[in-house]
Order: sequence, then structure tokens, then C-alpha cells
Amino acid sequence: MDQPCCTVVRYGSEERSIRTMVPSWTSESTLLSAIMIDTPLLHLAIIPDGNRRWAKEHKLEAVWKGHEKAVENFRTLTDWCRKDPRVNVLTVWCFSTENWKRDKKEISMLMTMLEEYLRKEGRELKENHTRFVHSGRRDRIPTSLRTLIEQTEEATKDETGFTLHLAVDYGGKDEVVRAIEKLHTQTVRASLPAVTEESIRQHLDHPELPAIDIILRSSGEQRTSNFFLWQSAYAEWIFSPKYFPDIGVDDLDAALKEYERRKRRFGG
Repeated sequence: MDQPCCTVVRYGSEERSIRTMVPSWTSESTLLSAIMIDTPLLHLAIIPDGNRRWAKEHKLEAVWKGHEKAVENFRTLTDWCRKDPRVNVLTVWCFSTENWKRDKKEISMLMTMLEEYLRKEGRELKENHTRFVHSGRRDRIPTSLRTLIEQTEEATKDETGFTLHLAVDYGGKDEVVRAIEKLHTQTVRASLPAVTEESIRQHLDHPELPAIDIILRSSGEQRTSNFFLWQSAYAEWIFSPKYFPDIGVDDLDAALKEYERRKRRFGG
């Protein structure tokens, strides 16, 4: 099994002592070149578009076949990210607040696939020192899925090697509205000072996660689509023409290398 090691990484002016999972095949030189002071580990986010179009292109009658292939691919990509020393957090958008407009059978199938994934992978996440967290509403998803999400979060809450962050029934605007509602309630009760950027950030679903560094969107779509509006304020976007089921580890590696070539100025 991969072994954890403690590494100090600097995020801008902030130093964090983290626990990084090091694959047994990772050489010392590779590790040192990937994790160095002033070279932050990345928060990579993926918008996995094109599953239904992939199914149609492959002349598959059932749309769910595209989603099934996407889940299979998701497992492969997640495992690669967990082992790659450059990535510390992986965020994947599984279901948006707008996806409820889809066919009810497709929605039910997607929820079932998410349940099956957590049921099968839950124990392995902990064994691989992976923390699991969820962003999004929990009042509209099936009770059985909500229970699995909560159980998996609780079982992996102390893991620090890698974070898998799934967005289910998530919308960027919805998250900000919920954060302001929580902040308003707290402010009224405790007579807290005026609302600030920081106070809103602290009431987002997971304020402890670093801001998103890089977003890979598949299928050729080139829009933000209400995806983590707050956390992606300065993210670098990379658009791939491939449908998500065809996105491979080579595509992720190329995206990370492209990110490394870019100069982030943060408005400066």
C-alpha cells in the first residue's frame, strides 16, 4: 500500500504541513521535483461533460451507457490523481442544480450510480488515506444517497493524504445563497459585524478547501455553467474537445503541464 509522508508546502505566503500519499513506484527525484517549497499542490476540478453524446456517437441506445462508462473512467482518473504528487484535491461535478430538469429515469439512474460508487469505494477511500467531502444541497437527493454521503464523510474525516470532493445537486449561485442565509442567521443571533468576503467564504460548503487552481471541462463546451463561482475566481480553465468517457490520464497530465506554463497574476 502507498505510504504517507509529511511535506511542507507553501500556498503563496502560507505554509501548510500536509500528508501526501506517495505511490511505491514514485522515485525520490520525481517526488522532489513535483513537491517543492513555493510549488503548491493543486486543486484540480473536472466538469465531466459529454456522456450522453458519447453514447449516441457510439450508437448505444441507452443513454445510461454513457454515464456507466463515465463512472468507470472516473475511477481510473481519481486513482491517477491520488497517486500523482502534484494534485492534493480533486473536485468533480456529478450532478448540478439544473440537472433536475432531465428525464426522471435518467436522474434516478444517476443517483443509483452515485450510491453504488460510494458503497463500493467507501472502504477503499479510507484505506488509501483519501478524505471524501460533498458539496451541494442534501434536502433533494434520495435519503439513501444522503446517508451514504454522510457515512463516507464521517469515516474518512481524519484522512489527510488526498481529498476527493464530489459536487452533487450543486450550483455556484445556490451555494452562495445558502452561505449568505447561514451568515444572516448567525449575524442576527450574535450581532456580528457587517458581511465581508471572508465571512461569506467561511460559510461556503467547505471553506477549509483551497481555491480551485485548474478546471478541465470536457466535450468542447466553453462556459462556466455556474460551477463553484466563488472558489474558481482565479482558476485556469482548460477545455478539451473530448467527451468525458474518452478523457484519459494523458489528458490530465497535459492539463497540469499547461497549467504550470501559465503565469497567474491574480489581477496584479
